[in-house]
Parts: sequence; structure tokens; C-alpha cells
Amino acid sequence: MLEKLATEKRNKQTMQLDQMSVKKILETMNNEDHSVPTAIANELTHIEKVVESVIQSLKIGGRLIYIGAGTSGRLGILDAVECVPTFNVSPETVQGFIAGGMNALSNAVEGAEDSLDIGEQDMRSAAISDKDIVIGIAASGRTPYVIGALDYANKQGARTTAISCNKNAEISKHADMAIEVDTGPEVLTGSTRLKAGTAQKIVLNMISTTAMIGVGKVYQNLMVDVQATNEKLVERAKSIIMEATQIDYETAGKYYVKANSHVKTAIVMILLQCSYDEAVDKLATSGGFIRESI
Repeated sequence: MLEKLATEKRNKQTMQLDQMSVKKILETMNNEDHSVPTAIANELTHIEKVVESVIQSLKIGGRLIYIGAGTSGRLGILDAVECVPTFNVSPETVQGFIAGGMNALSNAVEGAEDSLDIGEQDMRSAAISDKDIVIGIAASGRTPYVIGALDYANKQGARTTAISCNKNAEISKHADMAIEVDTGPEVLTGSTRLKAGTAQKIVLNMISTTAMIGVGKVYQNLMVDVQATNEKLVERAKSIIMEATQIDYETAGKYYVKANSHVKTAIVMILLQCSYDEAVDKLATSGGFIRESI
């Protein structure tokens, strides 16, 4: 049935791809990539519903779980991993699963994506509950591993979403919500790490970033919950304090220390001219939202 999928069809603009000059190939790829934002724009209403569900899950202590095979699985893991330092969430709060396990990040694991059972097993191991939201990612929209995972998550009462790059995708039938970004034929036939992969990365960025804004991880357009795990990020943390409060570098550094290296707390201390304990209490009462704290 692959020939019926838009992502598997031959692109009429690249039928002579092997005879194109390097410049022409690059120009063609760039032109094709321009269609991705438009395809995503057509799905913004569905993406909005998914983000609202993610926010609801996170607010009640649930988790955001990505699951996919191959490129789709790797992109889910990438987004999950980057949420930890960017928004200071635990590795358990946003997780990514890939068919074949972590070995599949760098090596093909034969047959893993074709198994409904392995998808279910991975969700069992994650102890999926009705607080969680599980997002299945598959460019083709038909990966059995993802379907198995979604079916199990549904049985546990979790919210479920399917992200694919084909319309009327099979995985959409196995989820509460569906995002179908029709990216069309690839420059290199069937190579869905190209436009489809780009679209998936953008959509995942939108979901996780907007959801984290929705649970108080952002003030203005600043990542005030950044986890300063290295020298660069410590400097970024101080810069964020400066930008949010309009104070100088030296003062920002002093408050950063007083706030036990917690950017949010430092900002509230400065804006309200209060003690560390008062700032912590304010943030706790406001659910971590700086605006509500001040």
C-alpha cells in the first residue's frame, strides 16, 4: 500500500535528480522545504488542541510521552531530551521511546517497528496512566509499533495523539487527536527524513515549547526555568535575570547566588524586593508563573 502514500510518491520536480548540478539540487531541496510551513499552517487548529491537552496533563502531574520508529522516534527523543535543560523538567516528565530501544538511535533494529507487541511493551514499561498524553509519530502514518503503543495507552485512559505526514493516516484511527501534515513527495523518493522529518521536528518544537509556556516555564519570551548545567548556561541565566528586571550584570550575579541558582526566584526577589523564602512562597502559590507572583 506504500504507493498510495504521498510521502512515497515520486516528486515530479526531481525525476532527473541524479543529473542535476550540486547547485540545482540544493536549490530544489530548498524550494521543496519552503512548502513545509504551509503544510503545518493547515494543521494549526489540530496542533492547538494537542497543546491544550499536553498542558492539562502536565498540570495534573502527568507526562508527555513521544513514541516512534526510525527518524520519527529519534526526533521524539531529541525533543524530550532538550526539554530538560531548556525548561528544567525532570527526564521523566517528557520522554521519548523508539522502536528497538536506545540502540536504535544509531543502528537500525530490524523488525522492531513492525511489532504491535513491542509498542505495547514499551508503554507497559513506562507505566502509562490516565494522567499522561502519548504522542505517536510516524511519517507514513502506518507504523505497527506506534499503533500498538497508542492502543495500549488508550486502554489505560491516557490522552493520545497521532502525528503523520499523510492524510487519512492509519495511526490517526488509533488516537483521540490527529495531526496530519501533508508534506507530499520527497526530493529523494521515500526519504522521509527530509521534508517529513523537518515537519515533524517543527511540530514537536511547537507542542513542547507552547505547552511549557502554558505551565509557567516562560516569562515574557525568556526561558526563566533554564537549567544552568555549564558555564555558558550560567551566563545565560544571569542575562535572563538582567533582561527580566533591567538590572546590571553584577547585581544579577549576586541575586543569582542568593536565589540558589534559580532564575525564577531571583527575578521575583528583584521585582518584589523580597526575601528568598518569600519569593519561593510566591512562586509556589502561583503555580510557578512569574506574572501571577508579582
